[in-house]
Amino acid sequence: MAKPCIICVAITGSVARKENNPAVPITVAEQVESTQEAFEAGASIAHLHVRNDDQSPSSDPERFARLKEGIEAHCPGMIVQFSTGGRSGAGKVRGGMLPLAPDMASLTVGSNNFPNRVYENPPDLVDWLAGEMKTYGIKPEIEAFDLSHIVHAARMAEDGRLAAPLYVQFVMGVKNAMPPDEEIFDFYVATLKRFAPDAEWCGAGIGAAQLTLNEWCITRGGHCRTGMEDNVRLDRETLAPSNAALVARTAELCARHGRPVATPAEARRILGLRPAA
Repeated sequence: MAKPCIICVAITGSVARKENNPAVPITVAEQVESTQEAFEAGASIAHLHVRNDDQSPSSDPERFARLKEGIEAHCPGMIVQFSTGGRSGAGKVRGGMLPLAPDMASLTVGSNNFPNRVYENPPDLVDWLAGEMKTYGIKPEIEAFDLSHIVHAARMAEDGRLAAPLYVQFVMGVKNAMPPDEEIFDFYVATLKRFAPDAEWCGAGIGAAQLTLNEWCITRGGHCRTGMEDNVRLDRETLAPSNAALVARTAELCARHGRPVATPAEARRILGLRPAA
C-alpha cells in the first residue's frame, strides 16, 4: 500500500481577515468549529494561530489554551501544532504558549524577506525556541523558506539542538521569498534527503500555489498543508467556503494519485509522536 499522506490544515494564520473571506475563523469558537469540519474532511494536523477581537494577530497563551482544549475535545487524536511565527509578537513572546505542551510547534531556523518586511529569526531566539520545544516534549515542524533553513536544521539535529528525525515543511510562494518553482522544489527534496535521510517532509504553497504544492508533495511521497492561512480561494473566481473544502480538495488529489489520507493515529506514528491521550 502507498504511504499515507498527512494533511495539515492551517486554519487562520495572521493575515487573512473576514474582509478577504467571511469564512476565515477568528474567534476561538469559530476556530474550533472550523478545525472540527477540517478534521472530519481528513486533516490530521491543525496548525494554529490566535487572534485578538479586532482580528489582529496575538500570541496570548490563554487563547491558545482555550483553542487547544476545544480541539482536543472535538477532534479526538488530532495533532495540535502551535505557530511561533513572528507576526504575532517579538522575541520570547513568540514562544510564551509552549508550556501548554502541544504535540508540535512551528520553528523557522533563519531569517528571510516577506512581502513588506524582514521575517527575523535571530540565532539566539531560534535556539531558545528549540530548547523550549525540547523541554516540553514538542516536535518542531521546521518551516523552510530558504535552502539555508534546510541545511541549518540538519546541523541543529546533528549537534543535538533538535531531535531527529526532522519534520521539514517547504514554504513556497511568499512574495520576496522562494517562488513555487518545480526544479527548486525537487532540489529541496533531494537536499533534505542528503542532509537528513530519515526526515519526513511536507510543502505549503501560498495563494494560487497551494494546489500546485499539494500535487507535487503527493506525487513525490511527501505530506501536504492546506487551509485559509495560505489561501482563501478555490480558484480565481471562487472563495473557499471553509477550511474543510480545501482539505477535501487535497484528499481528492490523494485519491487521484493513489495515496491514502493518513488518520491521526497513522500521522502520529509517521512523525514519531506520542499517542493521543
